Amino acid sequence: QVQLVESGGGLVQAGGSLRLSCSASGTIFSRFYMGWYRQAPGKQRDLVAQISSSSNIYYVDSVKGRFTISRDNVKSTVYLQMNSLKPEDTAVYYCRARLGLAEYWGQGTQVTVSS
Repeated sequence: QVQLVESGGGLVQAGGSLRLSCSASGTIFSRFYMGWYRQAPGKQRDLVAQISSSSNIYYVDSVKGRFTISRDNVKSTVYLQMNSLKPEDTAVYYCRARLGLAEYWGQGTQVTVSS
């Protein structure tokens, strides 16, 4: 069983920064595709960024140049560095681990950006 625990969310003013962390246990972390998703109130959960087992990276256009995803396979942790935050970045951020058909989600961490 894979367990994911996110941390690092909070309240920040527009233009500020936060770093989210997602720690994994119970798995060979290095083999998993890791992704960050977000869900704003009343909206669907959308992909923000993902990083493959070989560190290929994808970002949605709205966060390119502002967010950076990275992984530390020794610590079994994936990070999302978020800079130049905007009020529209406000959402619950979720970590997802995927390997083949298996996927696992964390419980989410709230990010609120005030204007």
